[in-house]
Order: sequence, then structure tokens, then C-alpha cells
Amino acid sequence: MSADTYFYLEREGAEASSPVLFLFHGTGGDAHQFMDLGAELKPGARRVAPRGDVSEGGALRYFKRLAEGRYDMADLARATAKMAGFVRDQFGVEKPSEAIGFGYSNGANILASVLFETPDRFDTAVLLHPLIPFTPKPQPGLKRVKLLITAGKNDPICPAPATQRLADYFAAQGADVRLFWHKGGHEIRQEELLAIRDFLAGQ
Repeated sequence: MSADTYFYLEREGAEASSPVLFLFHGTGGDAHQFMDLGAELKPGARRVAPRGDVSEGGALRYFKRLAEGRYDMADLARATAKMAGFVRDQFGVEKPSEAIGFGYSNGANILASVLFETPDRFDTAVLLHPLIPFTPKPQPGLKRVKLLITAGKNDPICPAPATQRLADYFAAQGADVRLFWHKGGHEIRQEELLAIRDFLAGQ
């Protein structure tokens, strides 16, 4: 594996024109974390799951942080450019019928950062429990993106007001954004997964 790409897992779609679903794991996860779940959430899609290239005490992540909720912004910029390039390279000659991003926690954060910089990489994105502790710059390209943000109202890692600010930012850019809350914390709940499945099915 070279420094400009990622180790990743891939499962072919049902057809050559199938949507591609990129799966971004949370801190401490790996490329396997959501591979099976992806098949349930978007049946028939090609699935691509890159593994984070940063280790925090042995836990894999996509970019470095200085402390909980304090990001190494230089490394986030590095990781964002690298991931945007990885996603582009996965398209081949032409973009698939739909490019979908699915990310949880740290995976949601790198997905959001790619959207801030290169919104053309994804048509649809699902951000599970994201935390963006800074104000992104205006991005008119987000007008074409459909987003679902899911979160726990009592999440100690991703406070509810921060989640609402992120949703408001996307809405202000013209994105089609929806917000789903559950009553728990940072865990992924069944009702959350059902909402994601329905969203990806266009319901």
C-alpha cells in the first residue's frame, strides 16, 4: 500500500451500473466494520470500505486529533485530500449511477470534511454521530447533495447542539438534509438503522 492510497475491502455490485457505497468506520474499527451492514442498507450496491491510516494507541482513525473534540487541522487537511482522491480513483472511467458515503463517528467526520472540500464526490451521504468542532467555509456545491445525519440526544462525544449546527450549515448551503435523533448516546441503534435504510431506499 502506497502513502497516497488506503488498504480497503471491496464487494462487487449486482450490476456494472450499481451504486457504489463507501463505508467509513469509527475510531477503533476497521474496513470490516460495516461491510455486512452495507449489504443490508443498500442491497445490490458495490461496497468499498477504506481502512484508516492513523493509529491512536492502536485504534485506527482517518486523521489525528490533539484531544477529544480537538482535531489536528493540518492532518485533517491531509486526510481529506487523500480520501477525496481515493474516492475519485474508485469511480474509474465514469461516475457510477449513485455515489453514497456512509460514515460513523470518525468516519462521519472524514466524510463530512470531503463534502466540505469536494462535494461532487458524493450524491448521497449518511453521517452517523458526526462531530465538526469548527465552522466550515461556504460550499455552494452542496446544493446537489442529499444528506441524512443521525445522532443521539444524549451523546457525550457529539453534543446535540453541535449536531444541530452541522445540520443547519448543510441546510444553509442548499443541501437536502434530514436529521434523525434517537434518545441514546454514541451507540448506533436499531431505529437509526431503519431510518438509514429507508433514506437510502428513497422513502
